[in-house]
Amino acid sequence: MASDFQKTAVESIEAEVTKLVKNLPTLKHEKWIKRSLSTIVSMASEELDRLDWKILAASLQDMEKGFEIFYPYRHIRKITIFGSARTSPEAPEDQMAVNFARRITRQGFMVMTGGGGGIMQAGNEGAGAEKSFGLNIQLPFEKESNPFIEGKQKLINFKYFFTRKLFFLRESDALALFPGGFGTLDEAFESLTLTQTGKYGPAPLVLIDSPGGNYWRDWNDFIHKQLLRRGLISPEDPSLYTITDNLEEACQAIANFYRIYHSSRYVGEKFVIRLNSELSESDVEFLNQEFSDILTMGRIEKSKALPEESGDETAYLPRLVMHFNQKDTGRLYQMIAQINKMGANTPTHPEHK
Repeated sequence: MASDFQKTAVESIEAEVTKLVKNLPTLKHEKWIKRSLSTIVSMASEELDRLDWKILAASLQDMEKGFEIFYPYRHIRKITIFGSARTSPEAPEDQMAVNFARRITRQGFMVMTGGGGGIMQAGNEGAGAEKSFGLNIQLPFEKESNPFIEGKQKLINFKYFFTRKLFFLRESDALALFPGGFGTLDEAFESLTLTQTGKYGPAPLVLIDSPGGNYWRDWNDFIHKQLLRRGLISPEDPSLYTITDNLEEACQAIANFYRIYHSSRYVGEKFVIRLNSELSESDVEFLNQEFSDILTMGRIEKSKALPEESGDETAYLPRLVMHFNQKDTGRLYQMIAQINKMGANTPTHPEHK
């Protein structure tokens, strides 16, 4: 229990926080700044250990660095490259990663890696320091970042894995996974879990093998044999990812995902899909016929920006609005694939958001 002295101190701090926010009326996000500060003040009244406060402080410092580095690039889509830290530069997977990063940045995207060796180094090498980020974490056996990102402005050194993973997924508009060990498989399954549960994406997940390789094919066999056949995942869940050993297909899968589909969000209970170009009435009718099973009520409808989206940077984009059941994510990805086959055949910039 907090003492009377502690309670008085906390109340005093709360008053100072309120006064601080009121004296800064130009703050764009005053509501959320106040809520964040109030949460910290509230925690000050609890019986927390010194380690708890160290974790909180270090986590906030991790996030501060991440927000600061990524903010200037918020309108450019980024591709995260995951894969082994142990492969040599001569390995076919490394060469694939170099070439993939080079090709995808030429399409206008930027690249993110873990900043280490192996596939991560290959990604930074192919993209170049100007078009890539390194999200590094200091480990006892990996003390330095790779030479293609070391000392560069877009290298971020994280203390915690969880804050590092937060930024990988928060900033990623696509994931490209090359063969790797436990860490790569952890990233693959966590990404799929967050995608399946609607906590990440929609965004393309591309699993890339070297030409003729079977790493991800064997992995996919396990998914079908042990998960799908047992009913542990939905029949549509394999639609969440693409497996290929062809770089042209890998790059095209990412670009195609954003051909018509732009982004999505929830506005209350409504799922809003923003589009790069408007669909015809017949296209929307087809979507209703094919995908009514993922709705909890009503129909898929065309819309302009909703009143709640006033001031949104994407307010000029046409929309589809529906009541998505929030569980058939594989079917949602199938619908997005269908949407990307529709719409006007006009030049788009899938690398912009």
